[in-house]
Amino acid sequence: MLQTTLEKATVNDAEQLTAIMKKTFDFEAEKWLSNRDIIDYNIQPPGYTSIEMTKYMIRELEYFKVMYDGLLVGGIIATISGKSYGRIDRIFIDPEHQGNGIGSTVINLIEKEFPFVRAWDLETSSRQLNNHHFYKKLGYVVTFEGEEEYCFVKHIKQSLQHDSLLTNQNLSYQQFENSDLSHSEYYQVTMEGSSVSNSNVSHIHMSNCNLSHSKFQNINYRKTMFADLNLSDSEFIYVTLSGVQFQDTNLGDIAKPLVFNRCDLTGSKLINCDLKHVEIEKSEISGMKIDNIPVEELLQLYYQTSKN
Repeated sequence: MLQTTLEKATVNDAEQLTAIMKKTFDFEAEKWLSNRDIIDYNIQPPGYTSIEMTKYMIRELEYFKVMYDGLLVGGIIATISGKSYGRIDRIFIDPEHQGNGIGSTVINLIEKEFPFVRAWDLETSSRQLNNHHFYKKLGYVVTFEGEEEYCFVKHIKQSLQHDSLLTNQNLSYQQFENSDLSHSEYYQVTMEGSSVSNSNVSHIHMSNCNLSHSKFQNINYRKTMFADLNLSDSEFIYVTLSGVQFQDTNLGDIAKPLVFNRCDLTGSKLINCDLKHVEIEKSEISGMKIDNIPVEELLQLYYQTSKN
């Protein structure tokens, strides 16, 4: 009998995993997207063709490669929040090996890999009807049905009782002062309208959260990582960006241009970027180079030529 196993992925697997992911999700798109102009991020998730995105997920998430009789045939990516809550971000099996029960075995294996997780979340496209049946068969229940996606959750009974677990409690309008909430875990908690001030929230891990219309003011984000975010129409005002890196970043579907106004970008570098139609006006460009050619010399030559 052929055996399915999980192995921790490494960056050396990135190219092969990306190729299998692209093949799988493009196969799903052919099956479920009759109109290829439709954008469905549950069928073709952001960055699914990018080797660099794969490397990022291998470094930062729980990324396992799926081995079938010793052959790499797919992958599963999970986010583990604290110890008790997990999210299956992506699962993909090479279409040539689908139908052999590999997917259901992989779900069972990832649950066993993190035995303390009490609740697993995932989303799938509303169009992928086979996925709905697949997850329900594995014990997942629908928590949300929308035109674009279905959300599922699976609660796993634990043999140990958690005395510290508070569930179905209404703690709205409470105030906590000089309290120790370190290493707490919050799952499916409504904190709308809450405020946190003068508090130590270092090393906090937030995933799959809705932070729209929020405000972050006078915050120390030193050595913080922001990844896989939607920052459309956001504003960054009086922000210190020393040492910050922007990698594999784009302008989204609407492609609104970025605006840097009165910013100090001394010594910055733009490498391998698409700068079509970029405009620079009334800015200090001393020492600025394009392809190692001083821009000041280029402009001086331009002005001399234009006078002749």
